[in-house]
Amino acid sequence: MINVQEFARRLSTLGADEFTSDDVVDLATEADVRISADLEIDAGLAQRLLDHISPAVPVTGAQMTASQWPPPVSARPAAPPVSFSSPGAVDGPSAQPARSRRSGPARGGRRPGSRRTGR
Repeated sequence: MINVQEFARRLSTLGADEFTSDDVVDLATEADVRISADLEIDAGLAQRLLDHISPAVPVTGAQMTASQWPPPVSARPAAPPVSFSSPGAVDGPSAQPARSRRSGPARGGRRPGSRRTGR
């Protein structure tokens, strides 16, 4: 947990904007949370406040309130954001395997619309 002043200081290190304790109180007001300058901020509250910052910051509430700041930089690149267009959709169109199209002579067999008439 961190205090409001430390939260503002850490926010200031993330971007071009300089945040003050008053700015953090304003964020809390937007998030429908009542806080004061001497309140301790935990990971859940930090995340609620971060959700009201535009543009979004590249950290989570847990990272903001962690004892280690700034958060360690991962050796792996961050995964790109994923958006789902319909329930159950996992892969985007570019991730689906291409279907091969057959060329050459047509396969034998009956045509789907043809019927044998009574014998």
